[in-house]
Amino acid sequence: MRIFISSVQKELAKERRAIADYLEGDPLMRRFFDCFLFEDQPARDQRADQCYLDEVDRCDIYLGIFGNEYGWEDAEGLSPTHREFNRATEQGKERLIYVKGTDDSRRHPKMKALIDHAAGSLIRRRVNSPEELIAAVYASLVRVLEERELIRFGPFDATFCRNASIEDLDEERISRFLVLARRGRNFPLPAETPPIEVLEHLNLLDKGRPTNAAVLLFGKQPQRFLITSEVKCAHFHGFEVAKPIPSYQVYKGTVFDLVDQAKDFVLSKIDLWVGTREHSTQVPTKYEIPQEVVAEAIVNAIVHRDYTSNASVQVMLFRDRLEVWNPGTLPPTLTLEKLRGPHASVPHNPLLAEPMYLTKYIERMGTGIRDMIRRCKNAGLPEPEIRIDGGFWVLTIPRKKPESAPGRHQVGTKLALSGHQVSILRKCLTISTIGDLMEIAGRTDRTKFRDQVLKPLLEEGLLQMTIPDKPTSSNQRYQITERGRQLLEQLDNEGGRL
Repeated sequence: MRIFISSVQKELAKERRAIADYLEGDPLMRRFFDCFLFEDQPARDQRADQCYLDEVDRCDIYLGIFGNEYGWEDAEGLSPTHREFNRATEQGKERLIYVKGTDDSRRHPKMKALIDHAAGSLIRRRVNSPEELIAAVYASLVRVLEERELIRFGPFDATFCRNASIEDLDEERISRFLVLARRGRNFPLPAETPPIEVLEHLNLLDKGRPTNAAVLLFGKQPQRFLITSEVKCAHFHGFEVAKPIPSYQVYKGTVFDLVDQAKDFVLSKIDLWVGTREHSTQVPTKYEIPQEVVAEAIVNAIVHRDYTSNASVQVMLFRDRLEVWNPGTLPPTLTLEKLRGPHASVPHNPLLAEPMYLTKYIERMGTGIRDMIRRCKNAGLPEPEIRIDGGFWVLTIPRKKPESAPGRHQVGTKLALSGHQVSILRKCLTISTIGDLMEIAGRTDRTKFRDQVLKPLLEEGLLQMTIPDKPTSSNQRYQITERGRQLLEQLDNEGGRL
């Protein structure tokens, strides 16, 4: 918004410059305001008084500083300051008037009359120094921003999402949420409840407008309004961040989508141990990092992050660890030490957390970190590490050391599948060529791909060839077996997704 700083009186030059410099230097003010100061204008072929009035027409806010002097008068006996004030009034501009000093006896009669006239239609503020003026202007401009709903003082998730409307929400997603919430937590609303009533029940509307939480949960394109709500996932073969990055994905969508996509990214890259039905009709499976731990780490980051930050959640998988970087910090009532013991649940975004709880994506009791520690110990992994680093809340989950992990190509009673092998099984739900499968694994050597990736799947009975007598035939195709289907069904048996 453009601010016109009125008054060319020499006695107020210091105050005008102080305001202009402050607006330009303050991080909040300069984000929303720029100002017109006559002293900063280049020479031009235009009368000064006409320049003032043209700038008043262009401005959004008229900021008048009235002192003792009235200024030079035109043929009608009006000063430029008086003309500017009248023009701003006629144009219906927002007017902020500040009067320097409390002794009106020293004022020019016409200036005193102008001040009295202004007081009849608006509230003016008296100041005695540039410092007082800056403080008063700051308070007034913050009020303007609040009234125009450009800044907020309530929680982020409860604030209406600027420029979003009900039409930007996906009614089908809301309906699916209702089904899952009723099934998962006995949500009280009937299955046929209209979407708008579901939103109202969850306190996701502000004067009929969708809140930030509503857009993140059910938006058709959440990142159109909240661009940094995306999640960045990267996989590094080594121990440090290094380019080129072998696998890098930026996921967009609702918070439900982000959790599912980021979790699948990690699970597709870590080892999966697959047993036999020697002791059960079910095929036992186990990821090197328990999938509940992966899910909890990602959900915590996405639900409890600081969405006012310009950063995004980052999920980085290294050879020896998984790191999840969450923009923000801990609530004041919690410490890193308290997180490891019993503690109250203090959600950063409570309106966002509630629907995630209702669909069983998270629990309410503040047990997430302790559950991760327990599950990691049961899996033979060290405890997760937590630290605050440069505005991020960082969770590090160690992976098993390569020498202690099950042999990736071991067959018989045990088989450790890579994420690529699981993806290959899914691809082979429809008959596929070796070229199709090599593309999934990013391989270029056909012989090594057969020996290292396909052979264990074939020997374990998860995959089969369409021409078993001619393994290298150009017409050879691959398809999943019944055992392979059962394995995928078991992996996918994690409940519905939004």
